Amino acid sequence: MLLEFKAANYKSFKEEFSFSLVPAPKQKGLDYSVMTQRAGKKIYKGLSSAIIYGPNASGKSNLIGAMDTFKSIVLRGNIRNDADVNDPNIAAGMLDLIPNITDIEIKPLGFSITFIEDGLIIEYAFSADIGTFLAGEYKRKILSETLKINKNLIFERNGELAFGSFNAIQDFLVNNFEQHTEGAISIAKSNLDDEELFLMNGFKSIFSSKLAAMISNWLEKRFMVIYRADSMRLIRNFNDPRKKSIIIDKTISDAANHFGIDSNALGYVFENENDEAKLYSFIGSADVEKAIPAELFESYGTIRFINLFPLVANALLYGGTLIVDEFDASIHPMVLMSIINIFHNDDINAKHAQLIFNTHNPIFLNANLFRRDEIKFVERDEETHLSALYSLSDFGTTGKKGVRNSDDYMKNYFVDRYGAIKNIDFTPIFETMLSGEKEV
Repeated sequence: MLLEFKAANYKSFKEEFSFSLVPAPKQKGLDYSVMTQRAGKKIYKGLSSAIIYGPNASGKSNLIGAMDTFKSIVLRGNIRNDADVNDPNIAAGMLDLIPNITDIEIKPLGFSITFIEDGLIIEYAFSADIGTFLAGEYKRKILSETLKINKNLIFERNGELAFGSFNAIQDFLVNNFEQHTEGAISIAKSNLDDEELFLMNGFKSIFSSKLAAMISNWLEKRFMVIYRADSMRLIRNFNDPRKKSIIIDKTISDAANHFGIDSNALGYVFENENDEAKLYSFIGSADVEKAIPAELFESYGTIRFINLFPLVANALLYGGTLIVDEFDASIHPMVLMSIINIFHNDDINAKHAQLIFNTHNPIFLNANLFRRDEIKFVERDEETHLSALYSLSDFGTTGKKGVRNSDDYMKNYFVDRYGAIKNIDFTPIFETMLSGEKEV
């Protein structure tokens, strides 16, 4: 369960932002959105969903891109560029694109995350000097790195390594660690690499491969960040595929039938044994000769839903945090409403899955659907072009700017009570164009 993510100096977010899924104090109502989970001796609360609003180019995608980039850096264990990253978020592999373009002086990139996994509350953070925008051959350096487990400091890196107590991770340490503690610390301190994260290198190999694996597995399988959902394509892996074989996915077919597909069923076809499975629509019967590539037969919205639905299912089955950029593009609001309600259903969402997405659709600005602390806004300053993140709950409940549960959130948003909205009028452009009969 994700509790908080922070980032600083990531593209339009020059100052540190905090994306929190911890319930704000004094918030009442919609208790089904609040989940509880034990970590150590304490019980922590987290929100099951969050929705992000803001005009185009405000920084909503940058927020999700920061999460995706953090995940990519930690999983590869270094701050070097990675040309092999096959990701719509190019900045995840080309870190030269991250620093704010207005910066002349070098400012550090920073990330931190707090989440609960397997009864542990894990807090991990690092900052790095990666130069200025498009710095080229700049020599990068990890400036700081911290790991805490159940609020206990495990290690801290500020130029040099320092260690706290290992009692909180006693069950995760390598065999016979107590007998070799001093030697392990000495080796770790003398083998720090400026461009490598200690967590995924020295700590993993010398102190605890189990704990490092727990963190990397959560990031890889539970922290499900989908940047640029319009380019998302689901790739399915099957055991022992055979030439001209067909695999009908009943769950996806049933969901797609509820969604409104035109075909009788959906399935995957292998033309050759070593080929990637391709999604097909079947008309009448599951016969390869009567199958049509789904992308040619189904609507764009249907294909997006088919690619998205397994991710929703996996998040619910395994307690993942699903974060999607433009989640609602080409999908009817009633479909999305059903998915949101499932994440808010305590019986179905028993594994504490979370859904986070940005949108332009005002239908979700509803006090009966989302709590004030679940509604987030991203606003970009007209002069500095820098982004800021805040929640509806930040306005409080009293005074002229206070927000109450009885308020009409949608109406207030469109009259600019909450910010993160931009008035756009193209009329002067067309008046100029038509007056001179200028061809575009």
